[in-house]
Amino acid sequence: MPLKGRKWMNGAEVLLRTAVGSGIEVCFANAGTTELPIVIALDSTPGIRAVLGVFEGVCTGAADGYGRMTGKPAMALLHLGPGFANGIANLHNARRAGTPLLNVIGEHATWHRSADAPLTMDIEALAATVSEWHRTNESAEGIAADVAGAIAESLTGRIASLIVPHDNQLRECPGAEIIKARPSFAPVDGREVEKAVQALRSGKKAALMLGRRALRKRGLEAAARIKAATGCDIVTETFPGYMERGAGLPRVSRLPYFPEDAVAMLSEYETVVIAGAHDPVTFFGYEGIDSFIIPRDREKIPIGTGGQDMIAVLEDLAGSLRAAKDITADEHIFASLKRPDLPEGGLTGEKVSFVLAALQPEGAIIVDEGLTTGFPYYQISAGAPPHTLLTITGGSIGYGMPCAVGAALACPDRPVINFQADGSALYTVQSLWTEAREGLNVKTLLCSNRSYHILEMELERAGVTSPGPNIRSLVGLDGPAVDWVKLASGFGVPGTSVRTAEELVGALGRTLTETGPFLIEMVL
Repeated sequence: MPLKGRKWMNGAEVLLRTAVGSGIEVCFANAGTTELPIVIALDSTPGIRAVLGVFEGVCTGAADGYGRMTGKPAMALLHLGPGFANGIANLHNARRAGTPLLNVIGEHATWHRSADAPLTMDIEALAATVSEWHRTNESAEGIAADVAGAIAESLTGRIASLIVPHDNQLRECPGAEIIKARPSFAPVDGREVEKAVQALRSGKKAALMLGRRALRKRGLEAAARIKAATGCDIVTETFPGYMERGAGLPRVSRLPYFPEDAVAMLSEYETVVIAGAHDPVTFFGYEGIDSFIIPRDREKIPIGTGGQDMIAVLEDLAGSLRAAKDITADEHIFASLKRPDLPEGGLTGEKVSFVLAALQPEGAIIVDEGLTTGFPYYQISAGAPPHTLLTITGGSIGYGMPCAVGAALACPDRPVINFQADGSALYTVQSLWTEAREGLNVKTLLCSNRSYHILEMELERAGVTSPGPNIRSLVGLDGPAVDWVKLASGFGVPGTSVRTAEELVGALGRTLTETGPFLIEMVL
């Protein structure tokens, strides 16, 4: 029942008020019976917006997009183990991106768990696969401390999952105090920084590999100073979670997807300083190719490895190198504004990339799940106006549409362009409904090549040049072909289909002048 007329808050109300007091503003929810006390408490808790995702992968992917853009967590409210399991794929991507994210998972009443009801699962075991912090709440009185602890952990770029039994949500909490989360980064490790200083000053050909918070503007500015002082190259992972880029920002080379190209790129360097990125490995194990992309005889120096703020680490490194602070005029480091020419004729992946880079407005958020079609985009868009790029960090497809939902809610004053492959879109197509319901300014560029093209490419790499009927049945999406315009319309999102570069230019140009969601099916 609502708080009005009652003397005490119950556990659900304490949970939400603690969350709001620690900066949670959005709850992406697909709730069930075990979460009803929290659902009811949402109406009596000012300061938090509830957003329905009609599939849990939409909720978790949206929370990922929101966290990437704001640097603070949203809350994903999920129903028991099966609901959490439905959202795990996009939580995997969020973990790889270093996204701050709070999961609240309802659990059966403590006295009912031993009955082994139909929805009973080992939620702790599930949560451990994608959560750096996870806990089952033991009492209503402990909810405030549990929520504050979870949020504090998440604010350092982690996933925190709190499991809350139904009866603890209902139980009244006399004298409950709202606790505020107190996150903290570890201090910069001066020994790591000094080791990087010595390596960068050694005269060896060096690369500075950036990931996570290092790719935010301040981190890039520090990296540019380091490059100016030492001559090192700046590179990033194949799929960075969040990256500021475009005119006026440092040029950053991106590690290629296919292992042969990636190994060839990093073999040029004698030393690689790794700041916020993973030690790069191949996506899959290929016979005859080392799992680790940086050759084993090269020097690898990780910095900021102990829960430190990577931006502070890079700024400390730049200071230790006595790097100049104002280097913005160095055209060898910073990208100049240069939009590509508009292409003509039938659509290809490259032409789509040219059109997007030519038309994307300043401040755009580009959610890239174009996969094989989008490979050319990164290089082509290097001189586009300043923008933010989000990519599929964990390789678990179906992230693009929900991530765009979260990004649009996080930054309602910025246009969001979801560069989206058709096969992966089918995983979380329900996101279109949330876009329509919330009136989100998301423009979806849907690459309709009517196949899992990445599998076709991998089949060719495996030597399969003439696939048989069973193989074709598992990679083709053309029997029947999905009518994306009708599908979007059914979810409440208007759209159109285009087959030429000229048609795409016209459709994208028009929709970018309008607010609200829109889908463009690009038949390739």
